Order: sequence, then C-alpha cells, then structure tokens
Amino acid sequence: MLRKIFDYYLTESKCYTNLEFLTTKIESRLSGSPGATKAVAWAKKAMYEAGADTVYLQPCMVPHWVRGAKEKCFSIDPKTKQKTEYAVCALGGSVATPKVGSQANVIEVKSFDELDKLGEEKIKGKIVFYNVFFDQKNLSTGKSYGETVNYRWEGPSRAAKYGAIATIVRSMSSANNNFPHTGSMGYDSTISKIKTPCCAISFSGADKLAEQLKKNPSLIINLKMSCQKLLDEPSFNVVGEIKGSTKANEIILTGGHLDAWDNGQGAHDDGSGVVQSIEVLAMFKKMGIKPKHTIRAVAFMNEENGGAGGKAYFEDVKMKKLKHIVALESDAGGFSPRGIAVDTAMNAFKTVSSWKPLLDPYFLQYIRKGGHGADIEYLQGIGVPLIGFEPDGQKYFDYHHTADDTFDKINKRELELSAGVIGSIIYLIDTKGW
Repeated sequence: MLRKIFDYYLTESKCYTNLEFLTTKIESRLSGSPGATKAVAWAKKAMYEAGADTVYLQPCMVPHWVRGAKEKCFSIDPKTKQKTEYAVCALGGSVATPKVGSQANVIEVKSFDELDKLGEEKIKGKIVFYNVFFDQKNLSTGKSYGETVNYRWEGPSRAAKYGAIATIVRSMSSANNNFPHTGSMGYDSTISKIKTPCCAISFSGADKLAEQLKKNPSLIINLKMSCQKLLDEPSFNVVGEIKGSTKANEIILTGGHLDAWDNGQGAHDDGSGVVQSIEVLAMFKKMGIKPKHTIRAVAFMNEENGGAGGKAYFEDVKMKKLKHIVALESDAGGFSPRGIAVDTAMNAFKTVSSWKPLLDPYFLQYIRKGGHGADIEYLQGIGVPLIGFEPDGQKYFDYHHTADDTFDKINKRELELSAGVIGSIIYLIDTKGW
C-alpha cells in the first residue's frame, strides 16, 4: 500500500503545481496583507479541489506590520569620504528610523557578554552590530539557527538598554551571499522601554562591514528604514477535513503555515508544508481510501510574526473538546525526506519507530524523539503527540526568510518524495493507530 501511495505522489500529486500558483500568482502573504487574504481564499478552494468533505475558515486576529520603502544602509569613511553600501532588511516588528535615517558610529560585538562588558560608556549613541556566526561544526543547521536567533529576537532591547540608537544583526545563515534574512524580533520592556530600529545584514555584507571596521574603527553608518506597525487585522486558518468512517470523533492533523515573509515567495517557508498537507486529503480521496479517523489539513496563519493561528486553533480545540490523536507539522522546507521527530505521548514514538522498516525504502533515515511544530505546540499541553517532519536541512537556511526563497528553488521530485512520506505516516496512523 505504501508503494501505491508513493506511485500516486510521484505521478499524480498536485503539490508542485499548487505551490507554483501559491508562490507566483499571489503576492507576498505576510499576515494582515492583501496577499494573505488571497492566500486564504486560494487554500479554501484548493482543499475542496483536493476532495475535502468540508472546509471552513477559523478566525484569528493577526498583527499587520509593513516594511515600507526598501531599506538603505551605507557607511562613510570620515577620511576618504568613500561610501560603501550594504544589503540589509528590517526585522519584522521593528520601528522605523527617523526620515533622514539613523547615523552613528558602529560598535561590533560577538556575544551578549561582550555587549555587557562594554556597557553604556562605550555603546551609548552608537549602532550595535551583532557579528555572530552560525556554528559550522554543528551537523544540524537548525541547531546553529537556535544558537544565534536570540541575537535577532532580544538583541535590539539589550543594545537599547545601554543607549544604542539602532541594531544590525548578521543574518542567521551559513550561506555566503548577499541576501539578508528577515525574521521576527521582540521589544522586551523589562530590558529596555526604548524601541530602536533593527535590521539584518547579509552574510557577505556583514563580512564587508567587519572588514571596514578593522580598517577604521570610527566608521559611520547611515541606516534608513520606513517600516511601521498598523492595527491588527482579522484573518483565518483554513481547515479542510475528510470525515472518518468509524472514529470520526478522533482527529489526525497535518499542517503547515500559509503566511510568509514579504521579501520572498515563501516557497520553502512554508508554502511546501501547506501543499503537502492539502495533498494528504487528495491522496485519500483520489486513491479511494476511506479513513477510519477524521483527517484534517490545516493551513495556519501568522506563524512568522505572532503565532495567532496556532493559538486560535488550540482555543477552538479546547472549547469544542475535540480529540486529536496526533498532529504533524511540515515547516522545514520542500527538500528530500530525512527523518521525523515524534513525541512519546500515547506511546507514539514506540509505535512509529516500529514502522521504520516499512518506510526505509522511501529515504526516511531516522525516527527520533522530540515532536515539534510552532503551530501545533499548544496541543502538546493537552497530551496530543506531535510529529515534526524533517527534510534535508543543509540548504534550508540559505533561503529562510530571504528574497531568495522562491518557487524556482523547489525541486519537484524532492517535494513529492517528502509529501509521500507525510501521506504514508498519516495513512499508517489511521490504519494502525496507537
């Protein structure tokens, strides 16, 4: 049966064509934007076309942050007056600079400890440059991301505490290119009540800035950003389901997030996860498989800059007392399958591990403990086992949150192979259960 499922995914699946439409025919779909509204309408239509018995929109209020005009950043050598430009992008949630820009000397730091040692005396009135690299020794790029992302999230508040007027963060990536990586940041009023503008600089731009600072520690940077936060907007998760034949009150969930950062097309993050989830519905319907449990595909809204969709889904589950026996999320790119991370709740890890021989032919290299997913993590608190799908992650952070995350970076066969693994796992859970 798994062989038949993979035959379907490799010859009939609409993952690739659905992803092409979502990423190239709909404009950027950051929460609160017109593109996000269009994406909701598209997902509803796509789920019905996949064969969902019912599709409904689940309301949630989402933040509405807009980038504005393209950011500008350049340094001026006070001796030679030479101007050097850098590729930067505002971090999501940042305030704007003054209209004329923020202009000041730059101080480079490589850790929060170094920042704290410099203190207000050295930092006040300057722009802090967090030059913190991905650790290339980590085999998992996700681990390297986790070790550096805090400089993006709370780095601005920590710098503002000592009087910095702005913050520049090295992009969270090991790819030496000129694409800056955006992402959410947060202003922590317990650290500093002052909100200062913050941006990411590309890998090669960060190298260039560090080199300029070595030559001239008194280098002056001018940073100009026009982003702003508007009032929250109403939006929706899109939920499609096929009713179970014998255990309709027990839900198997598969999902990805529909929103994406505005500087790219969100093909890997996370258009791929959305189309893979929708295709689970199509696989059951088009192959004539009648599931025992209710199969749900969810396109979550606002994972990138708030998590409102995941919260709204969880609140609905609590209110309606819905029983979920598992929740799987695909949010790590449309690359070849590698493994899955599975919770121990409900004996899920032990059960799924027993299926390893069945999945071996389809390139699933490992099954490890530790289910995850930003949109589904709230369900873990009520005992629902989580499964995080993990494709090959070595190139994921080359594209993550950049203008380079576009449809042409997707390989059709890799996308379909991973979708086949997801569909097979959902099928096995439905037929064998816990």
